[in-house]
Amino acid sequence: MEFALLRCCVTTASLKQYESATDAVLEKLGVELIDIKEFNCCGYPLKNINFKAHALLSARNLALAEKRGSNITTLCNCCYGSEKHINHLLKTDAFFRKEINTTLEKEGLQYNGDIEVKHLLEIFYEDIGIAHIKEQVTQPFSGLKIATHYGCHLVRPDQVVGLENPGAASIFDRLVEVTGAESIAWPKQLECCGAPVWGINDDLSMDLTQGKILDAQESDADYLCVSCPFCQLQFDRVQNTFLSKRNDGPGLPSILYTQLLGLCMGVDGERLGVQYNEMAVNEILDFSTVDDSN
Repeated sequence: MEFALLRCCVTTASLKQYESATDAVLEKLGVELIDIKEFNCCGYPLKNINFKAHALLSARNLALAEKRGSNITTLCNCCYGSEKHINHLLKTDAFFRKEINTTLEKEGLQYNGDIEVKHLLEIFYEDIGIAHIKEQVTQPFSGLKIATHYGCHLVRPDQVVGLENPGAASIFDRLVEVTGAESIAWPKQLECCGAPVWGINDDLSMDLTQGKILDAQESDADYLCVSCPFCQLQFDRVQNTFLSKRNDGPGLPSILYTQLLGLCMGVDGERLGVQYNEMAVNEILDFSTVDDSN
């Protein structure tokens, strides 16, 4: 099983632990990640400035993955949303597809719509499967309560992303529960984390983040768990910022899903990069127990 991995600008520059944790976990689960060196930014930062440039960047990645013959996956919800949206447009709008291909042909590339765009969580759930993941869990968590945060682009727009029942998504919750942790219900689960307005209106951004954290705490969560680098940066670094600025506390640590899964699979915490999370997550090991049945 192999996938072409679009690693995302943000993870490479600011969240290397997401890459190292994902590499370690997928390697143990027998999934090969293909790095296509010609991949470029998905174009997300240009979406509201120059839509055609945004579309061309996403389409170029799709064409490169097609040329390699591999489905494309990404660690980033924004990259996923961009590639998924443009893939949908190119498949359904023949005029748009012809216009984009006219530019791609200058590089000897062509988009034909022969591959899928899959989020990392979809690969865990649909391609690897709960049963196989469970076989690799050697140190399941016990008594750990997790608030899963899907992130906007994983569930919206539902007619494009096609996630299973996106209005009441459950695959992330089930993937968390395979670790032995309990995925709790919390009212603000599907609301935005506030990352899109960070750097534009920091107070509003912190208010949105703080509201979600308070809601998760009131719902009895021990940790947040995310699959999007922007959401992780918001819940980790931005939370750390407003806790010191606003003198609020205690905070609620956030952990990446591949870090959570890696820990219960016995992957070394340093390889998972848990030491780089600003909100300390070392205490999570207190919730683990050795399962002799594995």
